[in-house]
Amino acid sequence: MVTDDPQGTAALLEMRGIVKQFPGARALDGVELDVRAGEVHCLLGQNGAGKSTLIKVLAGAHQPDEGQILLDGEPVTIPHPVAGLRLGIATMYQELDVVDGLSVTENVFLGHELATGGFSQRRAATRRTRTLLARLGHSGISPHREVGTLSAAGKQIVSMARALSHDARVIVMDEPSAVLDSEEVANLFRVVRDLTSQGVAVVYISHRLEEIRQIGDRITVLKDGRTVASGLAVASTTTAELIRLMTGRNVEYAIPRRPPVREDAATVVRVQGLELRGVFQDVSFDVRAGEVVGLAGLVGSGRSEILETVFGARRATGGSVQVGDRTLRPGSVSDAVRAGVGLCPEERKSQGLILDEPVYRNITLSTFARTARGGFLDEAAERRAAGEQIEALDVRPGDPERAARTLSGGNQQKVLLARWLVHGCRVLLLDEPTRGVDVGARAEIYALVAALAAQGAAVVVVSSEIEEVLGLADRVLVVSEGRVVHEGPTSAIDEHRVLDLVMEGSAA
Repeated sequence: MVTDDPQGTAALLEMRGIVKQFPGARALDGVELDVRAGEVHCLLGQNGAGKSTLIKVLAGAHQPDEGQILLDGEPVTIPHPVAGLRLGIATMYQELDVVDGLSVTENVFLGHELATGGFSQRRAATRRTRTLLARLGHSGISPHREVGTLSAAGKQIVSMARALSHDARVIVMDEPSAVLDSEEVANLFRVVRDLTSQGVAVVYISHRLEEIRQIGDRITVLKDGRTVASGLAVASTTTAELIRLMTGRNVEYAIPRRPPVREDAATVVRVQGLELRGVFQDVSFDVRAGEVVGLAGLVGSGRSEILETVFGARRATGGSVQVGDRTLRPGSVSDAVRAGVGLCPEERKSQGLILDEPVYRNITLSTFARTARGGFLDEAAERRAAGEQIEALDVRPGDPERAARTLSGGNQQKVLLARWLVHGCRVLLLDEPTRGVDVGARAEIYALVAALAAQGAAVVVVSSEIEEVLGLADRVLVVSEGRVVHEGPTSAIDEHRVLDLVMEGSAA
């Protein structure tokens, strides 16, 4: 194991020899982690390396089979999450753990409500929530607002406020920037630095290696449930070395270059004057066979809603979507799927997958008619069709019977892509395709998008990473406040200009 700890500073938190066994899988195999007060300790590893399991052990959601957890050098037992919070360990999970039917204040103090003499102190809780939101740079969010009406970024802020409400000594942040735009990420980093200046230890998990450079102090790398590097100094560890440690090989991180779209390529999808009242308006664009079009903009600009409306998951209040010579019925997902349109949504767990169903069933959801015999599903045919895609996309583990929820984020994304590949879609809509995906799987997804375009598919990509949009797409539409404020080839625009357009549009 690689180590780098010249200072030898005493750790606030230590995890020694942590082992966690699940049926058929050893998720953690003697993991070591030490975190100092006042530092940002980055935990890296591919999807499935054991990061999520490790933080669930730390939070008390899982009990280790072997190993020891120490705080200030003293062994502690964390039998359940409430015990972890009492010890000063707060966890922000990648899957947003807010309750949509409750208000912001009720979510922030869920499980540790402010009360005196058995009576709830609602005004005090509201005041404290307002202070926490202001500290996070989001004083515009009302403490009384129902969380279900917030965007994914807003819900992330509420989850962060809940963690801060515990006055934690250790805060674990699992992919905290995944649903944030660049300005919100900068604000997140400000909050993190504020916390560490007060002696709070932050365990920061991210697949965005550029973020690690900006916010991290030291790094621990997991691979296959083991610690392969511990306490590496961010400043002296190269990106290439981190990728090698995570994957066991050298991975080309760059987006593959593609030849220009043919001049005579047919238009596959035509969007004209599309509107969703109150969200976006007058959106028009074409996508040709073999072309990738990117939608860039801030979170909440309407990017995701445009894709969902094209797919029929939202009913347009104006305009039209045409695939080939067929005009799609507004609000009809079935019509879109029959026309060959597929969507990989931003929230793959809640919107894309049936988590408790097996992998093969998630892959064949869009093609039941092809695998039915006499009105009954032919499960053998389903498994064969899914198995081909599992092998082609290198879904791991390659067990088609495994429940989708047991897969890592990157492999869940591959399952969603496999669904539309087996369907043979002509138009593929990708919303944040690499969100929460490790560097190895990200490179595979980039290569897959390029391959699909080479086969003549029309691809539309939404990503919060402007560099990713510009790298993948042939043309880019910049969306601001529900309007397209720019359309043109990606070769004629750069990241700074996109940001300028976004901010100009927001201020207009």
